[in-house]
Amino acid sequence: MLTPERHELILQLLKQHSVVKIQDLIDVLNTSESTIRRDLTQLEQEGFLKRVHGGAARLQGKITEQSMSEKAFKNLQEKKMIAAYAAKLVEDGDSIYLDAGSTIKEMIPFLKNRDIVVVTNGLTHMTSLLEARIQTYITGGYVKEKTNALVGRGALLSLDNYRFDKCFMGVNGIHPEYGYTTADQEEAMVKSKAISLSREAFFVADDSKFSEVYFAKIADLHNASIITNYLDEEVNDLYSRKTSIKVVKE
Repeated sequence: MLTPERHELILQLLKQHSVVKIQDLIDVLNTSESTIRRDLTQLEQEGFLKRVHGGAARLQGKITEQSMSEKAFKNLQEKKMIAAYAAKLVEDGDSIYLDAGSTIKEMIPFLKNRDIVVVTNGLTHMTSLLEARIQTYITGGYVKEKTNALVGRGALLSLDNYRFDKCFMGVNGIHPEYGYTTADQEEAMVKSKAISLSREAFFVADDSKFSEVYFAKIADLHNASIITNYLDEEVNDLYSRKTSIKVVKE
């Protein structure tokens, strides 16, 4: 079977099932595992699918976004593991920016009683930050209902008052060519602004975010480091050429 024919069948199967396993593709296409892996890599680089552990998945809609409550319990174990590592990067005396993401929220218990200053645009973070006895400032702006993030002109203007040692960002999509993206342009602008004001920037994201591309660009891949829980060797090599990646293992 010719390569274009295999690619067409792979995309048809993804359209029907959303997720396909490598072994199923081997059986259906009657070809080798190495050929299937090459096909999936090429289709991912062309933006037709995303690689996942053991197979491939259909890409999500570019403006689709879950609410904070929907995100909170998704991949929770992975988020806690990533958050624990990210918190270790914070040093006493640091001023840091914590984005409104659900993985970022999991960092807060690991920062309890630390001698740091936090600025955040995440309304859902406030109770946890106060309980952790952390000196906290909140940005201006208006509240985005779905994510409880403060965004808009007020958020951008208030950020001008600060400079950060480190910022920790959530993200919807990470792609080797299209960088860091999110579903909402106003959130993207706030994230981008915070990165520009930080000495070091980190995106904390579980492996489900890789190869996804959303509507609004935040930054290029090289503008921040990535902390995640899993990447297969081939994908890790692809991203490592463009930025620093830490894969956290249990």
